[in-house]
Amino acid sequence: MSIWVALFSAVFLACLLRFWKSPSTGSRLPLPPGPRRLPFVGNLFDMPKQYAGADFRALNETYGDMVYLDVLGQPMLILGSHDVAFDLLDRRSALYSDRVQSAMVDLSGFDWLLAAMPYGPWWRRHRRAFHQYFNPNAVVGLRSMQRNQVGHFLNRLLNTPDDFYQHMRHLFAATIMRVAYGIQISEKDDEYMKMVEDGLAAINLLLSPGKYLVEQLPILRFLPKWMPGAQFRRDAADAKVVAYNMRDIPWMRSLEAMHQGTASASMSTALMERMRTLGSSEAEEEQLIARNTAATAYAGGADTTLALIQAFFLVLASFPEVQEKAQAELDTIVGPHRLPEFNDRDSLPYVCAVIKECMRWHAVAPLGGAHRLIQDDEYRGYLIPKGTLVIANLWAFSRDERRYPDPEAFIPERFLKDGKLNPNITDPSEFAFGYGRRICPGLHFAESSIFLTVSSVLHTLSVTPPLDAAGKPQRPKIKTTAGVISYPEPFKCVIKPRASWAEALIRANDQLTE
Repeated sequence: MSIWVALFSAVFLACLLRFWKSPSTGSRLPLPPGPRRLPFVGNLFDMPKQYAGADFRALNETYGDMVYLDVLGQPMLILGSHDVAFDLLDRRSALYSDRVQSAMVDLSGFDWLLAAMPYGPWWRRHRRAFHQYFNPNAVVGLRSMQRNQVGHFLNRLLNTPDDFYQHMRHLFAATIMRVAYGIQISEKDDEYMKMVEDGLAAINLLLSPGKYLVEQLPILRFLPKWMPGAQFRRDAADAKVVAYNMRDIPWMRSLEAMHQGTASASMSTALMERMRTLGSSEAEEEQLIARNTAATAYAGGADTTLALIQAFFLVLASFPEVQEKAQAELDTIVGPHRLPEFNDRDSLPYVCAVIKECMRWHAVAPLGGAHRLIQDDEYRGYLIPKGTLVIANLWAFSRDERRYPDPEAFIPERFLKDGKLNPNITDPSEFAFGYGRRICPGLHFAESSIFLTVSSVLHTLSVTPPLDAAGKPQRPKIKTTAGVISYPEPFKCVIKPRASWAEALIRANDQLTE
């Protein structure tokens, strides 16, 4: 029997097995509504081809806030409403906090990512270690460093404004490297910058919904790399080098600096200090947790915040009236002699509304992370079977016209009433950072970085579209990439200091923080 016949037989048997294992309980409750399922493959052909948020939203518009799919025997539930997502993923988080065991995560070596770990004691220990350094009180102590990094970012924008994409990447990579490892990265051609970018690109590729059939048919993982159809094996092998470099190299550098007495205070040094009193076997396990946790901060802290700030610059180049209103507020509250501080936030409602609208208008993680149900559940008269992957369509939540009329328009005022933030309007941060026990553990740090960056750019710089040959503004096209993390497609803008006082303020601040 040829290898092809054997392979086909194995795949066919796997499909049969998944089909037979697909939910058919004795419950009298119906499954949630969804499109008709085909024999063996189920709803395989209903899966999104590119822009998953929009494709899943179309299913929600047809079948309701809960859409049930069965893909090769794997039950899935697509949530199209923030209210339903909150009910299930937050209020019932004890049932809905597990993760699917991803074949590509296992094959690529990215199983150290906190977001990819299955729910259980090992995950809780990592989460606890992460929380010790990124809880609200701890984050207050990091704001001075964040502010300094933003100051350097402003100065780089003045010096070489056309390189604003590179400067944004440098800002968030430099910030998280200082926090996680105490490492200061160089301006250009930095090995850690490349490591971050390679790692984030690999994660975005490997975890793209529907990209790899091996996620639905794990038996395919045993295909030899050389066989046609085994591109996933080659992608995973390439990513494995990136995954271990990303986790191990910065950690070892930080460890070496600590032994030499030259280490700067960081998450890594704090976690290593805690291990001094532990026994050897316990210390070895704790060191692995610390290494994984620092790398998770390193991986998770650079991509989502970067994507949001890129969207913010796109907004400034596209909607000049937003920039003008925010700058008027900053001129009144902050004035020309200093940069904004985090403590100014409550006095800057329009700036805060701009941030909220950026978060809503550009859904950075359109589908968040899939939650896995650990036992049968009942909701609204429907059975949700054990093992169901529950996907919250965050992109659809951000386009919910019941909450956000005219959702494609950029309107910060939707979050304001009588000059103050309106608590009756759903804050996008309620869903953008995830739900329940899987909520982003670095959200307080991210909120600080976003506010300091947005307010400082608005206060000191003017961001406008480039002019064409006739001197007319060329507004950028508003398009986004598909993937686990969504970025604005590349665009051009002109960046200049708002006035001479703004340039002087940036230069003086950069010298003070060198």
